[in-house]
Amino acid sequence: MKIKNFYDIVVVGSGPAGGMTALTAAKNSASVLILERDREIGIPVRCAEGISLVSLSKFFEPDGKWISKYIEGAKLYAPNGESCVMVASAIGKGVILERRLFDSYICKLAAENGAEILTKADAYDLIKENGKICGVKFRHFNEERIVRTNLVIGADGPESRIGRLAGLETSLQISDIESSAQYVLADIKIEHQFSHFFFGNKIAPGGYAWVFPKGKNIANVGIGVRADKCNGKNAKEFLDEFISDKFPDAKMISFIAGCAPTGITLKKITADNIILVGDAARQVNPVSGGGLSNVLLAGKIAGEIAAEAVKKNNFSDKFLKKYHKIWMKEKGKQQKLLHKLKEIFFDFSDEELNDLTKRLNKIPKEKLTLFQLLKTAIKGYPALVRELIKAYII
Repeated sequence: MKIKNFYDIVVVGSGPAGGMTALTAAKNSASVLILERDREIGIPVRCAEGISLVSLSKFFEPDGKWISKYIEGAKLYAPNGESCVMVASAIGKGVILERRLFDSYICKLAAENGAEILTKADAYDLIKENGKICGVKFRHFNEERIVRTNLVIGADGPESRIGRLAGLETSLQISDIESSAQYVLADIKIEHQFSHFFFGNKIAPGGYAWVFPKGKNIANVGIGVRADKCNGKNAKEFLDEFISDKFPDAKMISFIAGCAPTGITLKKITADNIILVGDAARQVNPVSGGGLSNVLLAGKIAGEIAAEAVKKNNFSDKFLKKYHKIWMKEKGKQQKLLHKLKEIFFDFSDEELNDLTKRLNKIPKEKLTLFQLLKTAIKGYPALVRELIKAYII
């Protein structure tokens, strides 16, 4: 594919964050190029693929082509096996996506609005002239190529080579890195109307295991653990033990592994001629490690500010900081609170988790929301309860 020598915006990474940024900027008349290092958009799928229907509907009309299952609630399991149910009437319906198709759908919309996409394009360096970022170097089928631009969007995941090359501080505390592994399993017998979450320090130290049904007998079964709590074991070993115990007769279809940043948004996610978005900017939910709804919002904000920068021909950090400011107002402050809650919740002993489940079961199902769950979990921390109420009510 022949590409132009110059684009207003070059987006590195075609995941939901990059795709949404490109789509929004292209809709607002900016010329956009997406560089994706893999051969196909949406692969490999490093995601449990769940999102709330309300969150999804804020951005896209749900489409059966990329939705594998609607979910009617969540079931939470304590270490002792006791469970509690959060029903859809209280927490809203959920959706399990086909992420490969969903990511492609976003980029298809971006292309229909004028964005261009190049796969097998591995961005490995930034072009700088007089200290100013003015383009991207990339390899395309082993050919060294360059493209010039006024604005680079780093949507290249938690490692974010682009962020490091731009001189932004992207390091993470080990306590804010969730190591994860996931199988797609067939012949799995579980209540397929619910998403299932399993907690316990023997099951998943510093994290949890999940089962997200994609049909009656097929599901994403994964685990996230904190490396500093694992005593040398890795996420796959914990996951294999979990599956051997819970689903010994299930059949494996595929396997993926990776990591998720569960810290707060980086202190700086912009600089002159550069914006970071999604995992590269650390914009996930620190408690769940889930990021889809957050990164779609971040991509929309980033795309709007990027397009505005093009129209005003102003790509300074001072101008681009508007994106960071809007993000912090929309989600950043809540993210900071959730990070504090994560530090408390995932340090619970198994006995405390068992007791929490018992207390949650005293709340009527139709009233058991995420807010009520968190409020119950941190009952002994009155200052945090007040922050929680402020974040979710005001």
